[in-house]
Amino acid sequence: MMSNHSSATEFCLLGFSGSQELHHILFAVFFLFYSVTLMGNMVIIVIVCVDKRLQSPMYFFLGHLSALEIMITTIIVPVMLWGLLLPGMQTISLSACVAQLFLYLAVGTTEFALLGAMAVDRYVAVCNPLRYSVIMNSRTCILVVIVSWVFGFLSEIWPVYATFQFTFCKSNLLDHFFCDRGQLLKLSCDDTLFTEFILFLMAVFIIFGSLAPTIVSYTYIISTILKIPTASGRRKAFSTCASHFTFVVIGYGSCLFLYVKPKQTQAAEYNKIVSLLISVLTPFLNPFIFTLRNDKVKEALRDGVKCCCQLLKD
Repeated sequence: MMSNHSSATEFCLLGFSGSQELHHILFAVFFLFYSVTLMGNMVIIVIVCVDKRLQSPMYFFLGHLSALEIMITTIIVPVMLWGLLLPGMQTISLSACVAQLFLYLAVGTTEFALLGAMAVDRYVAVCNPLRYSVIMNSRTCILVVIVSWVFGFLSEIWPVYATFQFTFCKSNLLDHFFCDRGQLLKLSCDDTLFTEFILFLMAVFIIFGSLAPTIVSYTYIISTILKIPTASGRRKAFSTCASHFTFVVIGYGSCLFLYVKPKQTQAAEYNKIVSLLISVLTPFLNPFIFTLRNDKVKEALRDGVKCCCQLLKD
């Protein structure tokens, strides 16, 4: 416990409970997931940049989404892995805690904005294909990406600032594997109710603000697909949206459970599980979702592997 008049200058991350043997198993599992996440998303970024067949708005957005997935998992997982290796509690300074929370929230918000833009892109491709190249030109795509990144980082400045204006004098033991906002607010001696309500409203605006165009776009997309007379035509049209739709369900589902609730503080174990879905599982699944269900990406990967094999033989 800390003095009522002092605030924590560093935090001890409790991480995962259990024996050291269990921690070593978790380290191996999460390290494998992290390695595959980095390699898979890097492969997507490279093939989108070098393969001419993937020079379209959808893959341009996909490249940025993969970059965001690498960032969000790298912000969290290395700290978590280090904590699993340490025999005692892991400490993190106040400034490092501020930086980690800000980057985590900013990258996540940028991802939501980009997912909304990708949904609109799919709507234009399916519902207005003749004007697709005119509407989704390179200038528009670049502008959309810039706005997504700027909005993501600017929108999280006040929430993080407000979080760290409180005095953390109850304890400096943070029951999480990273600087989670909900667990930080539990340590405050101040009344956090009003700030938590404002944070809830901001979370609603950010998540539902990007979810709304996604829902509207897919309503029109499904309506258009159902009007296609042939089964093969319907299948081909839906295949262009299936990967994005799958990713949207996983990504939004996890964040709705974690952030869209009036009370930001909740059971630590529940919080850890949902955080793992966001920071480990979703980035890990991203390359599989967008490659296994996409013929163009699979072709580009096959050609890339053939080219590498040919270079090795020479």
